[in-house]
Formats: sequence, structure tokens, C-alpha cells
Amino acid sequence: MPLASGGPVRGVVFDLDGTLVDNMALHERAFAVFGERHRLPALDPETEVRLRGTRNTDIFPALFRRELTKDEIRTYSDEKEALYRELSKGCLVALAGLDRLLRRLEAQKIPVAIATSGPAANVEHTLREIGLTSSLTSIVRGDQVARGKPHPDIFLAAAARIGADPRGCLAFEDTPSGVRGAQAAGMTTVAITTCLAPEAFTAAGLHPEVLARDYDEFLSGPGERLLGPLPGGTEVAR
Repeated sequence: MPLASGGPVRGVVFDLDGTLVDNMALHERAFAVFGERHRLPALDPETEVRLRGTRNTDIFPALFRRELTKDEIRTYSDEKEALYRELSKGCLVALAGLDRLLRRLEAQKIPVAIATSGPAANVEHTLREIGLTSSLTSIVRGDQVARGKPHPDIFLAAAARIGADPRGCLAFEDTPSGVRGAQAAGMTTVAITTCLAPEAFTAAGLHPEVLARDYDEFLSGPGERLLGPLPGGTEVAR
């Protein structure tokens, strides 16, 4: 399973929500409380899947079914994200196998970045809750690029941040919008199926190179082939 570059993995780009941590149910609860407060109708399933992983500038106009001013989007975003942080405090755990994968990437000197649509306060909160604030410091947010997912901008920026050719990068994502953006950037994609079944990607016309429930499953199969041997017989403890 070669990368687009035809060479070894030169960088890894992770989404955050639903990818490093299985927290999408908490986001859904926050959206449900927000919707009740504002008496908003529920989104149809197709729209809901399409909006997963996108920026709040895309999500809130769809929720309200009208154009919103920048101030309105900022106000509504702050309200909903504060709900998420309140609901998720003390509840977040890194996805199974993530620590082992990060140790392996460090041993192989493969740089890592995060490419997330989440706002800064959420990124800081979530990384702090799962104990990775000091480990994952190269972060590109959706509000720092011209176009959000499913466009490739954030993935190209993340690759540039760690000095890696996008075609030599693995991208871990949990949504069709994220997989589409990463593939558009030339990256090899791993779809993490925390919140969506594999069929959701196929239905969106996507074919991620790898599908895995978590990082343990990734490392036990395709991860070994994609990452190659550890240097000098090094072993990474489980």
C-alpha cells in the first residue's frame, strides 16, 4: 500500500474531534441543547453527515436555514462550544492505541500535526483533557485557512507546518469532508470509524485507503506496512 509519493511516510496529520478522541456524541448533545434553546428543527441525516468536520461558519447558517452575520456566527459558536466544553469536562479519553502510535512516530522521527475545524478554545480543552497538550503542538485550525474542509487548504497548511510533502503524509480523519480534503491534498487517508460506518464514506463517493476502528486496529494491520520497520530493532510497548 504505497503512499502517493511512492516513498516512506514523511508526516502524519490528525483531525481532532472523532479522530484523536471519540467525542462526537458530546458534540451532538451540545448541538441538541443549543437547538432546543433556539427552537431549531433537526437537520436531515444527509445534511448532518455532509456538515460533519466542517467549520462553524458552514454549520450555523445550515442550522438556522438563513444567512448569518459574522457576529451572529461568533455568538452562536461561542454558546454551543461552551456547552461542549462543559459536557465533556472530565469525560474525554484518547482513542485506543493513540499513545502507542505517537510513541512509534516519535521513534521513527515522523513529524505530526493536527488539522482541525474546531475553535482554539476547544482544541486547548480537548488536548488538555486527554493529556496531549505538550505532545501535539503543531496545530492548524479551520479559521486559519481560506477554505475549510472538504477543501485541501488545512491539510496543505499542516504539511507545510511540519515540513513534509503532502504526498508523503498519512491523514487520519473520521468524516467524509475530512477524507475528501486530505485526498485532495494528495495524502493517503485513514478513516477512523468512531462515529460513521464505512458505508458512509462509500455513499459519499470516497474510498479511504484504510479503514480502522481505532489506532490499535490500524497498528495491528495496515499500520505495520505503511510505517515500515522501527529503527535499530526498537520496540514500542503496548
